[in-house]
Amino acid sequence: MFAVVRTGGKQYRVAAGDKIAVEKLAGEAGDTITLGDVLLAGEGETLADAKSVTVSAEIIAQAKSEKVIVFKKRRRHNYRRKNGHRQQMTLLRITAVGAGEAKAAPKKAAAKKKAEASAEAAAE
Repeated sequence: MFAVVRTGGKQYRVAAGDKIAVEKLAGEAGDTITLGDVLLAGEGETLADAKSVTVSAEIIAQAKSEKVIVFKKRRRHNYRRKNGHRQQMTLLRITAVGAGEAKAAPKKAAAKKKAEASAEAAAE
């Protein structure tokens, strides 16, 4: 399953296992975050309801991107300015793309079955 998410003013097409570099997000390396702004989701050529899809990601590292050189010059005025900039970014590994409620429901059903089984065992 794939999803198109928006973070940092940019859009990214992601699937489970992908690695992406996005604008700096809060968190430390190893933390798990949820990318909430899902614009589109689907499997193959079929599209799914993007509102019910959640995208989980693990922060690999907080880093800086490549240096951008800003050079200004005005001809014949002896004016030159050289400046550099490195933007802060976060490296993410997408761990799961899917419906959030669908994953939670089986856990509740399994817990309910265990409770029923333990009640039957206690009754015997």
